Amino acid sequence: MVAHYYRELLRFLQGTVRDRDTAADLAQESYARVLAVQESGEPIAEPRALLYRTARNLVIDQYRRSEVRGTYAATEGDAATDAADWTAGPEALEPEVAAMSSQTVDALLAAIGELPLRCREAFILHKFDGLSQAEVARQMGISVTMVERHIKLGMQACRARQEQMQGSGTSTPASTAMAAPRSGR
Repeated sequence: MVAHYYRELLRFLQGTVRDRDTAADLAQESYARVLAVQESGEPIAEPRALLYRTARNLVIDQYRRSEVRGTYAATEGDAATDAADWTAGPEALEPEVAAMSSQTVDALLAAIGELPLRCREAFILHKFDGLSQAEVARQMGISVTMVERHIKLGMQACRARQEQMQGSGTSTPASTAMAAPRSGR
């Protein structure tokens, strides 16, 4: 498992945290945690999915720690600042926002899951794994034009799901990040 997904995970993390050393540390910690679960004897049906979920959680934890440190450092010298002001978390961590964001992510993942298999594969490789369209085409053995069609269909499905959710009033500004077009092909 380690050799098979390491580069892919490292590339994903580098794109997420924008720092090679931090990405390498997070990848190593992700593998350590997944291997600990395996060694505990607990069966893992989807090791790649668990690995990515673990990595995403570690990125979120790191972000939260850096936000708390940054907020504390900014208020440390100001005695007049109320302690409650600097201990409050970012708006994204508020329960209502977190619940709506989670619902949005679940809905978008469901939309992606409903795509035809090859379309879903191309979309995931491009959007989640960060491969260029040419790399996706090479890996899947299809033309770049076909990859573009698959990605377009995936984006349309995500947008349609977002519009559906906005109609029901459960969309958040964070939900647009998934469907934002990427620059560079």
